[in-house]
Amino acid sequence: MIDLIDNLLIDKSFYYIKRDYVVEKIEFKNRTFYAKFEKIYKPLDKQIIKNHIDKKITIASTLVRNDYTNNLIFIYKGDDGLKFYHTIKQLFIALKIEKYYIFQGKSEKHIQVFIPVNKMDLAQASIKLEEISKSLALKLPVEWQTLPNKNLPYDYNIFTLPYKIFE
Repeated sequence: MIDLIDNLLIDKSFYYIKRDYVVEKIEFKNRTFYAKFEKIYKPLDKQIIKNHIDKKITIASTLVRNDYTNNLIFIYKGDDGLKFYHTIKQLFIALKIEKYYIFQGKSEKHIQVFIPVNKMDLAQASIKLEEISKSLALKLPVEWQTLPNKNLPYDYNIFTLPYKIFE
């Protein structure tokens, strides 16, 4: 699993760790966000990833670096993960999206879908995610979120590392 995380093209120069308290109050576009993930300015190494996979800690990684992303993500938290899984796979075939990774999050209902992209700017990422989301919404009730999101501060454009491959 640790090797698969390497395929996600994530920035490993720092990471975020989830705390049980509010770490930071972030003002962004006339909104206030309360972050529970603390930014750790140390490299993300295999031992930290292993502790995350063993559910000893919760680790997240950034999606946006210098207004660019290397991954488009769908995070599903609905009640029918298997239906979402099969629907998104069929949609990707129709949209000719060949490279993607589907992982299970912290619970069995939590699915993370990663589409690797090569240094896509946030405007392009938003357009692509909206296009895929609209197509997906034709088949399923909207029970997912997409990242990166240009309406969120950088420290909220993070994702929890996946736990295992969704099967």
